[in-house]
Amino acid sequence: MVKRGFLACAALLLLSAFWATAVAQSTARETSWPGWELPPEEAMENILPLRERARVYNEILEWRLDHILPAIMREEGVDMWVVINFEYDEDPVYMTLVPEPIMSARRLSILIFHDREDGFQKLTASWHGSGSAGSMYTNIFTDRSKGANHQFTVLADYIEEHDPETIAIDYDPHYGYVDEFSHANGLSAFHKDLLNQALAEEYRERLVPATDVVIRWYETRSPRELSLYRYLAGIAHDLIRTFFSNEVIVPDVTTTDDVRWWIRQRINDLGLDTWFHPSISIRRSPADTERYGENDRVIRRGDLLHCDVGITYLGLNTDMQHNAYVLRRGETQPPEGLRELLRRGNRLQEIHLEEMRLGRTGNEILASILERGRAEGLRPTIYTHPVGPYGHGSGTMIGMTDKQDGVPGTGDHPLHPNTVYAMEFSVAADVPEWGGVEVSMGLEEQAVVTEEGARFLDGYPRSYYLIR
Repeated sequence: MVKRGFLACAALLLLSAFWATAVAQSTARETSWPGWELPPEEAMENILPLRERARVYNEILEWRLDHILPAIMREEGVDMWVVINFEYDEDPVYMTLVPEPIMSARRLSILIFHDREDGFQKLTASWHGSGSAGSMYTNIFTDRSKGANHQFTVLADYIEEHDPETIAIDYDPHYGYVDEFSHANGLSAFHKDLLNQALAEEYRERLVPATDVVIRWYETRSPRELSLYRYLAGIAHDLIRTFFSNEVIVPDVTTTDDVRWWIRQRINDLGLDTWFHPSISIRRSPADTERYGENDRVIRRGDLLHCDVGITYLGLNTDMQHNAYVLRRGETQPPEGLRELLRRGNRLQEIHLEEMRLGRTGNEILASILERGRAEGLRPTIYTHPVGPYGHGSGTMIGMTDKQDGVPGTGDHPLHPNTVYAMEFSVAADVPEWGGVEVSMGLEEQAVVTEEGARFLDGYPRSYYLIR
C-alpha cells in the first residue's frame, strides 16, 4: 500500500505539471464579444477529416488510459475495474474506453483494468480479442471453441491468479436514487449473474461499485482535451454568431424551425455531429404576443431570441445558450430593460465562477450562488452540469431546475480539477418597456475548473447579438 500511495502521488504531480502547462498556453476570448469582430469561419476552417480525427482521438485515449485512469483508481482504492457488455447493448462507459474506428462492442466484450505491482494492465477477454477493443489492450481470451461463457471462466481464472483486493464493477444498487447523470450502472443483471457464477465466493465478496471511478473517468480531462475544448467552444461560438445574424434571419420571414434546421444542416456540413436537436425560442412583449398570437413562430422585430445548441467533436460535447435581439425600425440597441436582464445574467456568471472552488460539493456551491444571487436581486435558478463524452455528463451537479435545495448523489460529489461544465442557469427581471412584465432568460456556457480556479473556456458575450 505504501508503494501504491507513492505511485498515486507521483502520478498526480505529473498530471498537475501537464495541466499547468496546458492552462498557461490557453487564451480566453475577449468577454466583450460579439462586438469583437473576427472572421466568421475562424474556428471552423481547421476541422479534421475523419482519418486524422481518429488518430488524434486515439492518441488522447491512450494517454488518458495510461495516466488518468491509474491515478483515479489509486485515489479511489480500486485494484481492478471490470467492464462487461454486449454488442448494441453497451455499458455507457464502454465506448469511452475503446479507440476509433470501433463503433460498438463485438458480441460479449470484457475489459479489465488492473493496477498490478508490475505495472498498470489494460486487458480484454472479448470474443474477438484485442481486435475488437484496440491494440492498446492485451487479449487473455484465446480459445473460442469453448464458447462465450468461457470468457467468464478466463476472467475468473485471471482474478484468482492475481488476487486483487478490490474488484470494481459498474453496478451500484445502493446509490440511493435514480441518477440520470452518473452513467455508472451499466452492468446488466444478466452479466452480473454470470460473473457471480464464475467467481469463487471470496472474490464475489470483493466486488465493489465502480461509481466513483466511472464518474471521475467521465469528468476528468487531459491537457490536450482542455486545449481542444477551447477550440470546440470557438467553433460553437462562430456557429452561433452566424445564425444569430441577418445572414440566416430575415425578420418577418424566417421561422424558428428554419433556423433550427439551418443549424443542424450546417453542423452536418462541417462534418460534426450534435447530441440534441438545436432549440430556438422567442420571448416577445405582451403587445406583440397579442398582435401575432401565442403560436406564431415567425421571428419578428422586437423579439428576444434564445438558442440552445450543442456540438460533438473528438469525443467531446458542448452545450450553450446565447441570446439575440431583433431590432425594431429606428432602434440601434435593445430596450434598457432587456439590457439590464443580460447584465444580471453576466453578474450571476461572475458569482458562479467565483463559487466554483475545488473540494466543495455541488450542493455547497449551489447554496452559495443562490444566496449571493438572491441578495443582489438576480432571481436565479441554477442547473449547471458537467460536459465531456456526454453532453449531460457525469460529475459534480450544481442544481437542477426542480432541485434548487440540492441534488442527491452527484450534488454531493466534490469539485475536482481539470473538469468542464455547462454553466447553465436563468435570471429574471421586470422589463418596463414591456409593461413591467417579468422576463426570464437562460444563459449557458462552457467553464473549466483547474488548480487556478474556474474560468470560461472561450468567453461569453456581454451584449446581445443584434439582428437588423
